[in-house]
Amino acid sequence: MRTTPETLLIIGGVAGGASAAARARRHSETAHIILLERGPDVSFANCGLPYHIGGEIPDRAELALQTPESLRTLLNLDVRTLTEATAIDRANKQVRVRSLTDNSGSVISYDKLILAPGASPLRPPLPGIESPQVLTLRNLQDMDRIKAAAAAVDHVAIIGAGFIGLEMAEQLHHIGKQVSVIELQPQVLPQLDAEMVRPLENSLREKGVELILGDGIDGFEASSNGISAKLKSGRNLATGLVILSIGVRPESGLAKDAGLALGPRGHIVVNGHQVTSDPDIYAVGDVCETEDPILGKRTAIPLGGPANRQGRTAADHIFLGDKALHYPGSIGTAIVRVFDHAAGIAGYSETRLKMEGVPYQTVTVNGSSHAGYFPGAETITLKLLWSPEDGRVLGAQASGKDGVDKRLDVIATALRARMTIEDLVHLELSYAPPFGSAKDVVNIAGFAACNIRDGLLVPVPDLKSAGAQIIDVRPAAAAAKLPVPGAKNIPLGELRGRLDEIDRSQPVFTVCQMGKTSYFAARILANHGFDARSILGGVHHQVWSRSILIADLHFPPVSSRPSVLGDVR
Repeated sequence: MRTTPETLLIIGGVAGGASAAARARRHSETAHIILLERGPDVSFANCGLPYHIGGEIPDRAELALQTPESLRTLLNLDVRTLTEATAIDRANKQVRVRSLTDNSGSVISYDKLILAPGASPLRPPLPGIESPQVLTLRNLQDMDRIKAAAAAVDHVAIIGAGFIGLEMAEQLHHIGKQVSVIELQPQVLPQLDAEMVRPLENSLREKGVELILGDGIDGFEASSNGISAKLKSGRNLATGLVILSIGVRPESGLAKDAGLALGPRGHIVVNGHQVTSDPDIYAVGDVCETEDPILGKRTAIPLGGPANRQGRTAADHIFLGDKALHYPGSIGTAIVRVFDHAAGIAGYSETRLKMEGVPYQTVTVNGSSHAGYFPGAETITLKLLWSPEDGRVLGAQASGKDGVDKRLDVIATALRARMTIEDLVHLELSYAPPFGSAKDVVNIAGFAACNIRDGLLVPVPDLKSAGAQIIDVRPAAAAAKLPVPGAKNIPLGELRGRLDEIDRSQPVFTVCQMGKTSYFAARILANHGFDARSILGGVHHQVWSRSILIADLHFPPVSSRPSVLGDVR
């Protein structure tokens, strides 16, 4: 029988530590649960910090989910804020701590220990990095500093265009600041594939946000009006405030000094019950690495959702033993809103699968957020990736103005259940005209993937990959309004009667507005003996990915065209 620990010591609050403490108390009313927090706030909504800076969450108190006093009252926890753990004595099961108010030291004994110190924002050793005008965002105090500093300047430079960087750009624009975003990669949101983030880039530029892509930061120096960011390109960007948002590093120094096993990037290694290499020490949240359930590798996902569930898993194992459920790993579902657009990802992107050397196939489709005939429908673009071996879903990305979150959640569930493209075809999703479509865009992605598998659809990823013979099957008015360079317009309804206008000795690449009609056209042509291929996503997607509207667009010769699967291996 499992012995209830007399003393459970938790280092770190917020998502992982606080959830572990709450779950532990529900298992036992007698255990002495001590929660140490280096800062003054033990439980706060760190994902909401940018939105208070921008005023969407006007009341700062809304972000303080629990106070030390409320946790003592509700859960009978021994909460000690402004207290730093300095060393772990594993042999004697003790932790040395230091009070940050009076610098006094003490020792706390434990039966079980949970490490939840989180991760800290990266601050690379660059010239000028210690300037008080170069800030990062991790906690409520950081938020207060940024909010106060931004109020006194006209321009803010954000280094890094990941999720937090884009949220900060949006929110600073809301309060009237001029914003420049500098990103080392040639796109914003490098977690997604480049073509899926074009709408976000367009929204940012339309709002006057300057995007400096494919350029990095070399350092900072004081200037007459504030601070100058020195870029690798040689440009000096004058600004009043710099916000670093270039990633995080796990705060695993305490674990390293205690001799706990760490992964290649410094995260604490844990098993399925969040147990470290010491059976009496657990780790949860941003500081640890867990299983990747998609490819069976190891991963570290610094998000609040996984941290909460890991804290619960650790507490369950402490009190229930091996009867407790395993934490199944993290798939990295994430989403961001940038003005009127949203984009997100669940599982692997095409870029990451290439890096891992994993075979895959992909398709990009468009659909409506709800029934197209019902007012307010918006287009959702969904990119699906799956294994050619067994059809198992490997990841997806979605972008649009409405309904992106719902579709990503469906794919996240499919990933967790190890579902296949055939399963997506037959998902029965909620449908009424204000809410969805009879054939949801997730179903459509499954249809298209199965068509590729069955040879009914030979996709071409973009117009740049097409050969010289492109047939635009949109209505004549639509083709004239937004012409595809080099394409011949034959509307779908006229196609069967104009087959003699198409060269049978050359492959035919069909294109339409959203991708569906070009598929219909390709099937008509294939059934009439043509080598027909459909351009994925249609003109709608090609505009996003900047594959058309380029004056000197070059189409490669047919001999250099992609394979029948569009080089999607």
